[in-house]
Amino acid sequence: MTDTNKIRQLNDAFRQTFIGGDVMLTLGIRMKSEKEVADILERVRTFNEFTPANDPYLEHDCASFDYHGDRIIWKIDYYDQNHEFLSDNPADPTITNRVLTIMTACEY
Repeated sequence: MTDTNKIRQLNDAFRQTFIGGDVMLTLGIRMKSEKEVADILERVRTFNEFTPANDPYLEHDCASFDYHGDRIIWKIDYYDQNHEFLSDNPADPTITNRVLTIMTACEY
C-alpha cells in the first residue's frame, strides 16, 4: 500500500468514527444549537464527495459543504506525539496524532 493510500485509509477511519485523534470544534460551530452541531458532525462523518478540486492529494484530509447558508470546512492535520511539530510520516499512526478541525469558512 502506498503512503497516500494508507493516509487516506487512516483519515477516513478517523473522520468516520472520531477515534484515533482529536476533534476540535471552533467557536463558530460550538455556538450553534446542539441539533445543528450533531447534524454537522454527521455530515463530516459521512462526507464522500471527494473530487480532484477538493482532494488534489487524494488523502481525504479536507473538504467543505454548505449547511443552512454557512460554508463548513473540516480539515485533518498531522502532528507528532507531543502535538508540538508536524508528523514526520502521516502514514504511520504510531508517530502521528491526527487533529480534525471543524469550522465555519469565516474562521478559516
